[in-house]
Amino acid sequence: MNAIEISDLTKSYDGFKLDNISFNVPQGSIMGFIGQNGAGKTTTIRLLLGLIKRDSGSIKMLGLDNIECENEVKSQIAAVFDDIPFHNQLTAAQLSTVLADVFSQWDKAVYSEYLDRFNLPRKKKIGQLSKGMRMKLQIATALSHHAKLLIMDEATTGLDPVVRNEILDIFLEYLQDDSNSILLSSHITSDLEKIADCVTFIDKGKILLTGVKDDIVESHAVIKCKKSDLKDIDKNDIISAHVSDFGVEALAADRKLCEKKYSGITIDSTTLEEIMLFYVRRDKGEWTS
Repeated sequence: MNAIEISDLTKSYDGFKLDNISFNVPQGSIMGFIGQNGAGKTTTIRLLLGLIKRDSGSIKMLGLDNIECENEVKSQIAAVFDDIPFHNQLTAAQLSTVLADVFSQWDKAVYSEYLDRFNLPRKKKIGQLSKGMRMKLQIATALSHHAKLLIMDEATTGLDPVVRNEILDIFLEYLQDDSNSILLSSHITSDLEKIADCVTFIDKGKILLTGVKDDIVESHAVIKCKKSDLKDIDKNDIISAHVSDFGVEALAADRKLCEKKYSGITIDSTTLEEIMLFYVRRDKGEWTS
C-alpha cells in the first residue's frame, strides 16, 4: 500500500501551474520532496492537506480520498511547517489542552515525554521560544496523536546542524514502525541524502524524477572532460553541461550507457544536489560559471 498516491494533479495560479503531476509515497518510507523555492512543493502540500482546491486530478492518503474522507484522513496525519501555526501567547502546557480537543487520539503522556526529551519549557510562551525550540514543539505535537503519516514542509530550514540532526534521528525512530510514513519537503539535499528512501524532484510545477533515492543517484553520473571533447558527446546523453575555464562537467542520466560509449572520459558518481543543479539548468543546455 502507498501512504500517498497523487495522480494527474493540476493547480493553476497567475504565473504558475502545478502541471499534471503524479507520484506515490510507499508506506513505511521517507520520501524526500525536493526542488527550488517556487518549484511547487508547498502548493502540492497545501493540496494534500485540503488547504486549497485542486483544478483536476486525484489524491489518496492512507488509501482514502483526501477530500471525500477529509476528517478520517486528517485524524491520521500530522503536518509540520517552516512557520509554527500555534498562537504565540500559548504555552506548551496550554497547547496540550487545546490539541486534546482536536485529536481523539491525543496522548498527553507521549507529548510530555517529547517535551522532556527536547528540553522544552512547559510554561514559557511559544512566541518567546527560539526557532529551533518552536520546530521541536511542532514535531512533539505531530508525534503525540499517533499519526500514521507525517508531512513536513521545509521543516529543517534555518536550523543549526545539531538541531537538524536531532530531528532527523526522531524521523528515523518514527519509521521503526513500518506502517508509518513521511513526506519531507526540503531543498537541503544533504538531509535527504542521510534519511530518505525515495525522492521526488519537482521543478517549475513538473515532476522530473521520482523513485528510489539510491537508484536515482547510482543511475546518474557526472562526465568530466576538456572543452574540446564536449563536441564528441551526444547531447541526448546529457541533461546539461557546466562549462568553465577548467573544463566541462555534464550530468548523464544513464551512467552505464555513457561508460560504454565514452570509455576515455572521466565519469564520476554524483549527488542529489548535483542532480538537482543540472536538471534546473537543463533548458540552457550548456551554461557557464
